[in-house]
Amino acid sequence: MNFAAVRILCLAAILAAPVATGYAADVEGVQEHPMIERYPGQDIRWQKIENHMPYKVPAGPVSGYRAVGEVIETAGRVTRTFYVYEGADRTHTEIWKNYSDALKEAGFEIIGEGAPTTRPGRSEIGGRAWLEAAFGMNPWSAQGEPVNMMTAGTSTQGDSAAIVAKKDRAAGTAYVVVTVEQHSADTVASLIDIVEVEAAETGLVSVDAEAIGKGIAEKGRVVLDGVVFEFDKATLKPESQETLSAIASYLAANPDLDFYVVGHTDQVGTFAYNQNLSADRAAAVVEALTRDHGVASGRLEPHGVGPLSPVYSNGTDAGREQNRRVELVER
Repeated sequence: MNFAAVRILCLAAILAAPVATGYAADVEGVQEHPMIERYPGQDIRWQKIENHMPYKVPAGPVSGYRAVGEVIETAGRVTRTFYVYEGADRTHTEIWKNYSDALKEAGFEIIGEGAPTTRPGRSEIGGRAWLEAAFGMNPWSAQGEPVNMMTAGTSTQGDSAAIVAKKDRAAGTAYVVVTVEQHSADTVASLIDIVEVEAAETGLVSVDAEAIGKGIAEKGRVVLDGVVFEFDKATLKPESQETLSAIASYLAANPDLDFYVVGHTDQVGTFAYNQNLSADRAAAVVEALTRDHGVASGRLEPHGVGPLSPVYSNGTDAGREQNRRVELVER
């Protein structure tokens, strides 16, 4: 898996004083996740990695007794890492702000964040009641220090903060949940959960007429998942028929709409070759719809743009696979 690390941004106040790297104090056998680089001076005190497990992403404030109102239920490879910063020269808000800035800089969508400082804010994202609810939804098997710092004695401990973020990648969506708490005047504890949702293998799921309509209404275009071709050719595979039928049904239900059918490729090979291939694939879809499904030829106009409009980096197999696609674009 190939992705850039989220590097923690050192603010002016942090740059003013040297900080220890802290790596020597990590517990034995842990390995920092390459997606996020730790805050300077933090030590890893506990880590748990599950190759596939369910995870409930807490996406809103507390709405009931130990219950978060908005939850995204997902599953994937879950990496949970507990960090401790020891030193009176940093506060939980400084560490929280650095993680927040780094995630935004790396292109993550911030679903929610907060560092409440008043008791009424305990139920908001990052508040004490919120942390209790979030940990309750996703129990962790740690013992001793991690649990004592993050979940025990909340009435006497200091303030807390959190960030919930999401990034769509070619390899699948990634969720990051960062929780930070001021355990004492000279100790800040952090738990970082990273959930990597594996991307579905393309060509196995066909879109239906409802999904096509929703994509067109929201974005003016829709990727025609389920339209698949023979390798390096413009020949449609038989398994494309289900999606082609769905497109025809959508077009029949919306007779006043006309569309471009746009072919896309990755950037392996020459530009001229890819542009021709993408145009031929778009034309093959139009031909199949008009010949086999009775769609009027004037409603569909095929075009190929080759590698000019990637949705992900072409630097990985997963990215190239996502970039090879056909879209229906409203005109």
